[in-house]
Amino acid sequence: MKLLPLMALCLLGLSPLALKAQLGLYGGGTVQNLGVPGDNGYVFYGGTLGAYLASGELAILNVGVDLRASSTRSGGDSLTTGAIGPRVGLNLHIVPLHPYIEATAGAASLNYKGGPGIGTKFEYQVLGGVDFTILPRIDWRVFELGYGGFSVPYSSNYHPKTLTTAIVVRLPRVFPLPWH
Repeated sequence: MKLLPLMALCLLGLSPLALKAQLGLYGGGTVQNLGVPGDNGYVFYGGTLGAYLASGELAILNVGVDLRASSTRSGGDSLTTGAIGPRVGLNLHIVPLHPYIEATAGAASLNYKGGPGIGTKFEYQVLGGVDFTILPRIDWRVFELGYGGFSVPYSSNYHPKTLTTAIVVRLPRVFPLPWH
C-alpha cells in the first residue's frame, strides 16, 4: 500500500514541529450523508478517532498536522476512511473557543449495496470546526463539518458530508517551549 510510506514521510518531515507541538487526541460520534447521487437522505452513523500536532508559536495561529480515521455504517453498508493533512487553528487566549480548518487526503473503503463496493480508493476531505475548552486539558469539539470526495469506477463520484462532535484531550508538551 502506497499510503503508509507517504504518511511516514509526512510525519518525518514534520518532526521539528512535533518537538514543540501540542498533541491532541480525540474521539467522537459522526453522522455522515454518503452523497450518493439521487439519494440525499441516506445517513451513516459511527465514530471518528484522531490525533493532531499543533504548534502555537505564531501568536494566535496554530499550524500543524492531523491524522484521523472514521468508520460509519448503516445496515449492512459501511464507509471507512483514513487520512492525514495540514491543520490551521486559532488560539484566541481570551475566550475558550478554538476554531480550525484542515484539508486531508487518504484512503476510503466503501461497501454499499446500492452501488458497487469500491475497495480502497483515494479520498480527500475539507473540514472545519470549533473546540471549546471545558477543563484545562480537555476540549469539547462542539462541531466539525466536513465535505469530501472519492471516485467509484464505472459509477458516479461520491461526496460525503459529515458532522462530528468529540472530546479532545490535549497532552502536556514533552519538550515545553521556554515561554510556556
